[in-house]
Amino acid sequence: MTYCVAIAVDSGLVFASDSRTNAGVDNVNSYPKMYRFQVPGKAYFVLLTSGNLATTQAIVHRIGRDLAADDADVYSLADCKDMADAARYIGALSVELTTYYSKDLGQGANFDATLLLGGQVKGHSPEIFLVYPQGNYIKSSPYAPFLQIGETKYGKPILDRVIKHNTSLEEAARCALVSMDSTMRSNLSVAPPFDLLIYGKDKFEPAHVLHLKLNSPYYASLRKQWGEGIMALFNGLPLFDWEKG
Repeated sequence: MTYCVAIAVDSGLVFASDSRTNAGVDNVNSYPKMYRFQVPGKAYFVLLTSGNLATTQAIVHRIGRDLAADDADVYSLADCKDMADAARYIGALSVELTTYYSKDLGQGANFDATLLLGGQVKGHSPEIFLVYPQGNYIKSSPYAPFLQIGETKYGKPILDRVIKHNTSLEEAARCALVSMDSTMRSNLSVAPPFDLLIYGKDKFEPAHVLHLKLNSPYYASLRKQWGEGIMALFNGLPLFDWEKG
């Protein structure tokens, strides 16, 4: 399985993803699920992936191939006028490749892919989109400034409590890592290394990119302090009346 989260705040975007893939308990591997694409001076895109690994890798390959093509007839991310255009383009790629694997090759497996796309096209604000296997998509809103894919339920409570449209990028990044850690503790199909990317509005390149292992000093310190803080808060909860005597 997987867990990825994208957060949109006033000052930019935050992305986080795990790297565990599995096809059963005895076939576990690590693959990156965060991919970056840049149109210098014009646009910057981040794609987070979940679902069938063959499909997601094929989507990433096609995006890169289309960007590199020296052919006016080949549509690519460089031609997208805004982030909605980019989401539509990637949704169409996903449907095309899923159809190829599942129908054209006559395979009976599930080749669906669910994607998070975020970034900025010059002249527009940074945005994040959830692209469904059917090719349609939704955008985040000020009332729901984050989107998730994969094992979403364990990491959602902290996001609901902390993330607002005016949360700082650094606070959003810490919250994303706590969300990752909470998911990992409750689900064995999510595991480090974790990839974290912070994008500042109108920069068209990432401000920070971190690759965090379980024993990376910053991540180890964060998860230790979070765990101890949770216990301290729990131990400080009000007592029942019969405990006070």
